[in-house]
Amino acid sequence: MTKGLTSIIVPSRSPEFLQKTVDDLLLKAEGNIEIIIVLDGIWPEKYNWSDKRIRVIHQGTIHNSLGMRAAINTGVALAEGEYLLKCDEHTLWDKGYDKKLIVESQDNTMQVPRRYRLDADNWKIVEDGRDPVDYMYLEYPYLKPYDKTQGLHGNWDKQRYYDRKDILIDDLMTMQGSCYFLPRKLWDSVIVEMDNKNYHSFTAEAQELSNKIWLSGNRVVVNKNTWIAHLHKGGRGRRYGFSNEQYRKHEEGMERGRLYCIDFWVNNKWDKRVHDFEWLIEKFWPVPGWPEDWKTRIHTDKKLDYSTLKYKDDPWLSGLRTE
Repeated sequence: MTKGLTSIIVPSRSPEFLQKTVDDLLLKAEGNIEIIIVLDGIWPEKYNWSDKRIRVIHQGTIHNSLGMRAAINTGVALAEGEYLLKCDEHTLWDKGYDKKLIVESQDNTMQVPRRYRLDADNWKIVEDGRDPVDYMYLEYPYLKPYDKTQGLHGNWDKQRYYDRKDILIDDLMTMQGSCYFLPRKLWDSVIVEMDNKNYHSFTAEAQELSNKIWLSGNRVVVNKNTWIAHLHKGGRGRRYGFSNEQYRKHEEGMERGRLYCIDFWVNNKWDKRVHDFEWLIEKFWPVPGWPEDWKTRIHTDKKLDYSTLKYKDDPWLSGLRTE
């Protein structure tokens, strides 16, 4: 481990803005960094990786990619830094982001920068009058009955932005996953590696990490002294270039991971926890969308989950049908 070094891990499957992201990371850093790019089943051409601070790793093949969690685990395994920073491959950066994160670093704390929206085509922050995303909360997993988008996901807490506007380093219930920063020792003691078996390759990255940090007795914070701008792909699509079979496996993995995430955390199945899930809800209470009687409701409302329909009209999840 190299003291003072920040190891930046960038998983990549859809590299349209990867070069711009890497160039921006290099340009805006003011301290000692290394960038570990993990290309997941792709071999992009015409990229400039000549800077000695860059390492490029290839995993999987175009039709047999290993996924985001495997890419993160590979990057962490190769990282030499005292600090880890994971980011998406379509992010714009604040000047001196690395030093602004390091100066606030604590042994027990994972940080998330303030997040703006990225106009990727013009490589600038979207200026549309919306506030930056500082806070997120865990959604009640059965808020919309029989809706496949429901789960223990993170959602934007708009009101908390105003209520706590002047607190520059503040507790954060959960996050998005596009960027997070923590000491390597905290990763090794609490996370160890991302759980690819149960969550599968993509689902609930942010919840796996932030729940483990909080419930192990550590802390997740937003750092408003620095920022990223992140591309929400929306109508662009993910552009993963999957075959139909890959999409089917991806969708099935997402659904298995969604169900696992709810069950694992709500029912306190993590054996390393020092707090139960109820502690996290109470710490941030009131939580938008959570009923007062949630401790009872969350078990009865499980009957309203999308999975109870047994996927009979869902062609992408036909492999999960039980009858």
